[in-house]
Amino acid sequence: MKLKDILEGAEFESGNNLEDVEIKGIAYNSQKVEAGYLFVAIEGFKTDGHKYIASAIENGASAIVLQKEVEGIPAEMPVIKVSNSREMLAKLACSFCGDPSSKLNLIGITGTNGKTTTTYLTRAIFEEIGHKVGIIGTIGNLIGNKVVDTNTTTPESLELQESFCSMIDNEVDTAVMEVSSHALDLNRVDYSDFKVGVFTNLSVDHLDYHKTIDNYLEAKKKLFYRTSEFNVINGDDPYGQKIIDEIKSLETPLLIYGIDSEEYDLYATDIVMKPEGVSYKMHTPMGSINIELNIPGLFSVYNSLAAASIAYASAYSGRVKLTLKDIKSGLEKLSGVKGRFEVVPTGKDFSVIIDFAHTPDALEKVLKSIKEFAKGRIVALFGAGGDRDSSKRAPMGEIAAKYADFCVVTSDNPRTEDPAKIIEDVLAGVKREGGEYVAIVDRREAIEYAVKNAKPDDIILLAGKGHETYLILGETKHHFDEREIVREALLKI
Repeated sequence: MKLKDILEGAEFESGNNLEDVEIKGIAYNSQKVEAGYLFVAIEGFKTDGHKYIASAIENGASAIVLQKEVEGIPAEMPVIKVSNSREMLAKLACSFCGDPSSKLNLIGITGTNGKTTTTYLTRAIFEEIGHKVGIIGTIGNLIGNKVVDTNTTTPESLELQESFCSMIDNEVDTAVMEVSSHALDLNRVDYSDFKVGVFTNLSVDHLDYHKTIDNYLEAKKKLFYRTSEFNVINGDDPYGQKIIDEIKSLETPLLIYGIDSEEYDLYATDIVMKPEGVSYKMHTPMGSINIELNIPGLFSVYNSLAAASIAYASAYSGRVKLTLKDIKSGLEKLSGVKGRFEVVPTGKDFSVIIDFAHTPDALEKVLKSIKEFAKGRIVALFGAGGDRDSSKRAPMGEIAAKYADFCVVTSDNPRTEDPAKIIEDVLAGVKREGGEYVAIVDRREAIEYAVKNAKPDDIILLAGKGHETYLILGETKHHFDEREIVREALLKI
């Protein structure tokens, strides 16, 4: 593909030697550059791509995109100077891949919690009516039946556009995507053609990056200025109401969902909590219907309402044909999502649940849900991530002590921080609430302790890891699957 064709419509400060340059691929990692590639130098958190321009040229780069002056580039090398190379990467990737998201019913879901389960509930509804669905999110990318592991909730723009392209090649017509605040702030989803945008909720998280909750909200709001057909907002969330007040005058129609409010477009009443799930009556513009979810908790009601709102929005826009019974059938077919309120079989008189809850709000919601049906003690095993927002550590300890009968405070991806110091930060909250606890730095030992000391009817919550099958110590990932560790611990008792 000609460089001038890839650059069509792009704005840049300067460019030289751009005529008749053939581009065979794009890379922002110099190690992935091959002969004929366009190298885009972007500034990362740990390093700067501008340092590796010479390496990219050595590997065969045919052209360079940069946002600051770099010495030593051969005079004949085509160079495009831009103000924001991340934004340009998204533009170039979209052009090179043929604007694939314009051919998809692309649905973006943002919020602190609930994104993953909502994507899978949405997928279940669309598959119920015969559509082929792709997923991009925390657990991994699902393209057709192929699962592609990822390191981030939302990939960098190049991989994102390539994923859309792969979906088209695999005859996927609907893409449901988790959209992180980082992705919105760092231009990863620029030039992605979102038809529907969804807001689930907002609570304290990622303040190591955003610094303030207001900045975090501003990043999330960007999604709703990128949508063309519908915005879907949780009206019960206070930050959702702020978003509603701001975007209600946009041309993009707005759907609001929540609980027990006839003012909303979709809402739930008559909620009944059960150990194995939750039932409620769903009210929509299409009518009302009883829903029996296989995933427990009030948060599951919200997630299913969001998924139903997406389905309704797509039907209203003429992208799909469905009935209320189709929505019901899809929602009720999903038995669970890996690492989201996942029950691990024990064969004993106590239960183990694995959940990704790693924020104060998520931990509170999952513990409150367990309280609805717990007959014995609730044992909360959890920690807090290193090199991440430290402001949530003590609040997590406080919440665990408030809603659990016993806390096992341990490690959760300490990374380059001292795990004992992280635990001290968490324990400040546990002690403030007067909770009973034990602190065990080694997470494997902590799980073994919880299993060994379980009492009849106990529910042990392993919070924080969820779907993850690794533990990050220093900068190294070590295999760590809590399901395996629970099974091994059960064999020892």
